[in-house]
Amino acid sequence: MSAKSLTRVLFLALLSTMPLTAWPALTIQINRGIKGATPIAIVPFQVQKPGTQPGEDVAAIIASDLARSGRFAPIDPRNMPSRPGDISEVDFADWRLMRTANIVIGKIKQIPGGKFSIEFRLLDVNRGNQVTGFQVNAGVDELRRTAHQFSDIIYERLTGERGAFDTRIAYITESGTRNNRRYQLLVADSDGFGSRTVLSSRSPIMSPDWSPDGRKLSYVSFEAKKPQIFVQDLASGKRRKLTSFPGLNSAPAYSPDGRKLAITLSKDGNPEIYVLDIASSRLRRITVNGAIDTEPDWSPDGQSLVFTSNRGGKPQIYRIPAAGGRAERLTFEGSYNSRPRYSPDGQQVAFVYGNDGLFRIAIMDLNNGALKVLTDSYLDESPSFAPNGSMILYATSNAQGSSLAAVSVDGDVQQTLVERRGAAREPAWSPFRKP
Repeated sequence: MSAKSLTRVLFLALLSTMPLTAWPALTIQINRGIKGATPIAIVPFQVQKPGTQPGEDVAAIIASDLARSGRFAPIDPRNMPSRPGDISEVDFADWRLMRTANIVIGKIKQIPGGKFSIEFRLLDVNRGNQVTGFQVNAGVDELRRTAHQFSDIIYERLTGERGAFDTRIAYITESGTRNNRRYQLLVADSDGFGSRTVLSSRSPIMSPDWSPDGRKLSYVSFEAKKPQIFVQDLASGKRRKLTSFPGLNSAPAYSPDGRKLAITLSKDGNPEIYVLDIASSRLRRITVNGAIDTEPDWSPDGQSLVFTSNRGGKPQIYRIPAAGGRAERLTFEGSYNSRPRYSPDGQQVAFVYGNDGLFRIAIMDLNNGALKVLTDSYLDESPSFAPNGSMILYATSNAQGSSLAAVSVDGDVQQTLVERRGAAREPAWSPFRKP
């Protein structure tokens, strides 16, 4: 069986363990994982009081998370030699025969107040000891997030890299007939579950961007028959219109401190980059050029902006000090490069790389200028980094329509995220969530 076929079988096996009522808005298909992904056993958690079902299969969620990373290959529970819930019940010799370096065991117990006590232990099979463990009390509606938090702990302990399973994604869907279109701005957990609508409109919605604290989204709406920039609080649903200038009001991007937005306005003629102070509504113009300057993004330290400009004749990526000044061209390969996004560590930029009529997601090392094309579709757009920098979420189009996809920064892991309710586009990966 090929590696690609194996990952699809693994995904279907994990999907079959989910409760029948729990279906994600986005169905994730693992197209390619790392060759020789590390086997790991996520033993189904023991329910301490028989007949008390928590409503979520915590172990299955953890297994699905780790499988999505592409680095791990969870063992099918049907092939496990036993199902221990405590370290005293583990026969490490049996697990060594499975050639798995680590196993995860856990318990779930109902406690007063309608909550559950959930614990897990990550075990080293070869050494026969515990690597780490954690216990938390959670309500029924907190079980999925608890499982993602456990996944993050396990992933970080085994890889040395912070996990990003307990994060969210925002994206836009478009559905309906030509004369009756419906646009929705949605937020879902990183695995596609927990989807909720932030805004629904018969007019286009564009360019969602997360505030650094993950509590707000900025976006562009055409509900007034012209582009306007809004910011919306996700908890309360309250929103505020920030700009409604003549011409373009587009491409909002939060500064790292959350106090400003870099935006594109054409109120003074051609599209230029501006910085808007959210509290005071004061504007500062950053670029001054006769070309089209658009799609800004902040460096993590807040000192620079990258953006798209055709000042060289065709769209290319440029960098400019956040206070304004001379713009430096970054991309020279390819005939069309756009929508730059900084990596969380500021060392790389992801963007849409266009050449020979194909538009793919590429990444550039800002230290040496090395460029690597990560995807192999013909129309990819809107890259967005995971907050740990390991994956890039983007939109892709083919003959079947537009959907979301994800690729690792080395190109080894590829996934497709299929939206069941319409064409999906313009994804934005959230920052790390607060505990």
